[in-house]
Amino acid sequence: MTLLDERISSLFKRHWRITLTYWSALFSFGLCIAFLGPTVLDLRCQTQSTLQQITWVFFSQQLFLMVGSTLGGLFKKTLLCSLLALFCCTLIISVVFAVIPLCNHVLLLSVAMAIAGLAMGVIDTLACLQLVKLYQKDSAMFLQALHFFSGLGALVSPLVADPFLAEDSCVLGANWTANSSSPSNLQHLRSSMVGHGATIGNVSQYPLHTEGVVVTQVSFAFWIMALINLPVPAAVLALMYHERLLPYTGKSQRLIDRDSLSSNSPPEDNVHGSWFACCNPAKLRERPASFFILHALGGAILFITDGIIGSYAGFVYTYAVSPPLLMGHKTAGCLDSTFWASITVGRLAFIYLSYRYTAPRLLTFSLVGVILVQCLLLIFYTSCVFLFIGTCVLGLCISSVFPSVLAFTEDMLNYKGCATTVLVTSASTGEMVMQLLVGLVIHSQGSYTFLLCCTISSFIAFTLFLLLLFVRHIHRNCITDSSQSTDMKEKPRTGGS
Repeated sequence: MTLLDERISSLFKRHWRITLTYWSALFSFGLCIAFLGPTVLDLRCQTQSTLQQITWVFFSQQLFLMVGSTLGGLFKKTLLCSLLALFCCTLIISVVFAVIPLCNHVLLLSVAMAIAGLAMGVIDTLACLQLVKLYQKDSAMFLQALHFFSGLGALVSPLVADPFLAEDSCVLGANWTANSSSPSNLQHLRSSMVGHGATIGNVSQYPLHTEGVVVTQVSFAFWIMALINLPVPAAVLALMYHERLLPYTGKSQRLIDRDSLSSNSPPEDNVHGSWFACCNPAKLRERPASFFILHALGGAILFITDGIIGSYAGFVYTYAVSPPLLMGHKTAGCLDSTFWASITVGRLAFIYLSYRYTAPRLLTFSLVGVILVQCLLLIFYTSCVFLFIGTCVLGLCISSVFPSVLAFTEDMLNYKGCATTVLVTSASTGEMVMQLLVGLVIHSQGSYTFLLCCTISSFIAFTLFLLLLFVRHIHRNCITDSSQSTDMKEKPRTGGS
């Protein structure tokens, strides 16, 4: 066993409880983020709303997910604060799952999804922050595993919901006929609604009743998912008991002071303080310009790449059923599942690759792979078979970008703890904004622009990555010059004493 193997093994043995807890929390995140698309038509029936009205539920979840990602850094100061926030957020997700069947109005459903989105954002930021703080220079592979569990939750959620989805119209109007909403039309609508309602104009021609008798069993799916998620807050509570953080087991202490988290960085880099310390004007004035540019470039890369993931998942079905492919609704509906499955498998594979190779190498491979695949998809735009192959390869390549950029950026900034909040917020913002932008382009110019938008975005992301490498070189020189000047100032004082 090499020295690196021994160090990573020792770190994991020391922190396996808290690591598994954060991994399970991201399973809750994935479970909650993936259920809305498949169940949206049944929720429309439950709330007796129109398709236009139900799309506000998507917007509500995404908006507050972004807000939660920003606020997640507030809870990182102590282990008690972190785990208490994690417990509340994972429990909220189970409560929301249980309450959704009781929401008989679209406004109530939007409020429930806003609360869930807020909890999801806090979980995402907090889990990434704490794993980076625990493992620091070895955090890349643990972040890959973290997002594997997120993908696993996103795969489980639709599988649980599928048996309870209505095959025919779930609102029976007085003048309802069997031809008004056939099962194939409903399947087409569900697949089209994956893109957070951005393609609503393309599916509004299907007649869907809002008044009548509601006949849907989707409530059982949400109650099952609430039960599946319950072990996660229970695991967080068990960890709090083990760490003696509950009120009757003693006082909490700072997470950084509890254990020697890593020997890779100097002690002064381990003092994270509160989230507001990241915005301390006195400290910010001491930073070189490259410090802020690195934050901006890392955030921009994730804004684009997570936007590509959201856009591809949201609109690949619309692209497949439109000319020139004209793929069958049922076959095209498998593309989204194929894409998310390949992302999950890719994250599992990159756990090992992150151990073997550095983050810059993995990012170069991933981003070049994304560009090549999308260029080939443009060339073979008439091939249904290659669309499936390209979807699989694209998912494998792009799966590791978020964890790798996060680990790489924090490493460049010596694990100050501020970059994670910026990057997670940028990623969630990009996923929401780029879907809306791509949806508007498709609506105005046609579905053929879908691949073109994604390809242009991937070229921009790779260009930003090259710029990130250049700025990293400049930042290193700035830090070196700064440390040398500090040493020069201290030498006379030492000599004088």
